[in-house]
Order: sequence, then C-alpha cells, then structure tokens
Amino acid sequence: MPVGRPVRHHRGVSTQTLPDVDTRPEGTDTTDDDSPKMFHYVRKNQIAESAVLGSHVVALCGEVFPVTKSPKPGSPVCPECKRIFDGLPPGGDE
Repeated sequence: MPVGRPVRHHRGVSTQTLPDVDTRPEGTDTTDDDSPKMFHYVRKNQIAESAVLGSHVVALCGEVFPVTKSPKPGSPVCPECKRIFDGLPPGGDE
C-alpha cells in the first residue's frame, strides 16, 4: 500500500511528497522530534517498494532516501521539488 497521498499528475506520472531523511550518523544534530524537516516529490510507483523493501527513492530534486514517513496536510515541501513539479506540463491520471 502506498505511503502518503497523491498530489497531482503531470505527463502521466503520479507523484507524492515524501520526507527528507537525515542520513547523518546518530548523535549528530538530533532533536526529540523525529519529524522530517521537509518532504520531497517522488514517483508514486517507487513508494510502496521503498516502504516494504527499504529501497531508496529519487526525488525530483535529486535527493535519494528510503521512505520512512508520509506527509500530513501543511507539511513543508522541498522548494526545489516544488519548483520542478510546478514547471511540468499537466498530464492525465495514467
């Protein structure tokens, strides 16, 4: 089952926002709140595989990370992912 909820479709590719994952070793710049600082847009078909198998996804901005959390309404979105996504021509729900 996919993590998150679809946002929009462009060029027949569904995308969803996903969290920015901190890959630094434990103990470096950690907080009590484990919430991601921002979420990224990735191809929808990569989300389930990543969530189940732990494989990495590639965001529109180029960030590479495993899926660990799903966004909530109002969550911060990566500005580069948003810029790229907003620049894509509208597509269908394919």
